[in-house]
Amino acid sequence: MVTPTGAAAAAGVIERHLEHLRVERRLAAATLRSYGDALEALRDMAAQGGIALDAVQPHHIRRWAAQLHGSGLAPRSIAIVLSAWRGLYRWLGREGLVAVNPAAGVRAPRAPRPLPKALSVDHAVALAEHRRADTDPRLEARDHCMVELLYGCGLRVAELVGLDITPGGDARGWIDRQGGEAQVLGKGSKRRSVPVGGPALKALDAWRALRERMAKPDETALFVSRHGRRLTASQVRTRLKERALGAGLPTHVSPHMLRHSYASHLLQSSGDLRAVQELLGHANITTTQVYTKLDFQHLAKVYDAAHPRAKKKLEKGTA
Repeated sequence: MVTPTGAAAAAGVIERHLEHLRVERRLAAATLRSYGDALEALRDMAAQGGIALDAVQPHHIRRWAAQLHGSGLAPRSIAIVLSAWRGLYRWLGREGLVAVNPAAGVRAPRAPRPLPKALSVDHAVALAEHRRADTDPRLEARDHCMVELLYGCGLRVAELVGLDITPGGDARGWIDRQGGEAQVLGKGSKRRSVPVGGPALKALDAWRALRERMAKPDETALFVSRHGRRLTASQVRTRLKERALGAGLPTHVSPHMLRHSYASHLLQSSGDLRAVQELLGHANITTTQVYTKLDFQHLAKVYDAAHPRAKKKLEKGTA
């Protein structure tokens, strides 16, 4: 069993380590508090098991991490705890107090990947069709075109702001009006072609007719701010947020949410996962497969709302 002297020694080791982190590593106060809590938890669990800190083995660390998980601690929080424990034992090793790091090979449970948030078809269409009469017609035409391209083509915000008015050369991306395609430069500097639908092309024509009244003479960007220079991703997010509020949507809308909506609605209609992967520019199809879960959620909601046996099944299950 751990004696009172041993417990006091363990506390002293933890205090010395935290002082090392504060003075030599210069960790932020919030990080120090988080690590201090994690190390106190380690000391308490070791004491409850009658184990000295320098006698802890990997199976102890795994068991205690499992206990934290069972108590409801989130995987990301457990990862922070394990990081603090690994740091302590690395330091103890440098001090010559332990031979091996028992936390070195222990990993936190994998956190469930959150499903991407997507708009319903009705909300996405309402946003695309929304018009603002109380704003500068140039800004209205520009913002409407951006929404049509984000939702109609599934562009990333970086791909959108990277579009130029002329193709080729140093252009990061452009729209082939005659071919009805957007040529974009995606992640990893990979180019891809994306079909541009009729509504987006119509919105593009309306914006191009007004763009010269805003853009600086030497500006090549398709989308420019009121100051005549290329829009930033942050500016696009702000304008989209304001437009969604004006359209009466019940949720915050980001450019990536429109990309998720594009993918989800395509998959609902076509069921062609490989085609959606290519349109999104995903290198790995497992990245695209998350939309099958969104598709199932949509189908489940339709079933619950419309199928005559759905409510009876629910009532039977809750009886």
